[in-house]
Amino acid sequence: MMELRFDDPQAQRRWYAVDDGVMGGVSHSAFSVSQGEGRFHGEVSLENGGGFASVRREPDAFESGLAKARGIAITVRGDGRTYQLRLKSTALGNSSAYRVAFTPQKDAWETLVFPWDAFEAVRRGTVLSDAPPLAPDDIHQIGFLIADRIAGPFCLQVRKVAVH
Repeated sequence: MMELRFDDPQAQRRWYAVDDGVMGGVSHSAFSVSQGEGRFHGEVSLENGGGFASVRREPDAFESGLAKARGIAITVRGDGRTYQLRLKSTALGNSSAYRVAFTPQKDAWETLVFPWDAFEAVRRGTVLSDAPPLAPDDIHQIGFLIADRIAGPFCLQVRKVAVH
């Protein structure tokens, strides 16, 4: 059963940023691991048509058991901003993902549970109405994104990601 924890600082090597620089923007982000938590942090800039920052976990085959799970749970602490949990699937093209938006409590840990049918398929922020429903066995990558159109620093703390 899939579970991502952040007890090993070496785990941050598996994460990489994909920010709005790919489209001319100047936002920046990183994912760091320390003291049992992961942190998706950086700064969103609206300059040059930008406005998003994201991190992805290096692709790999997730452990078996996703098909039997009802969804995914994340234990997070927020900063008052809205984030997206994004899942890459072999059913969609490379520039698309399944997303669910969430606004975690500010300065308090909480576990949020998202059933598979809460995720919607998107490509560059546009909902794909003709995409198939998310099939858990097709998931091959997980990530976080911030695109709330608010310039400034952000930090999402993550203690655990697990199937539910």
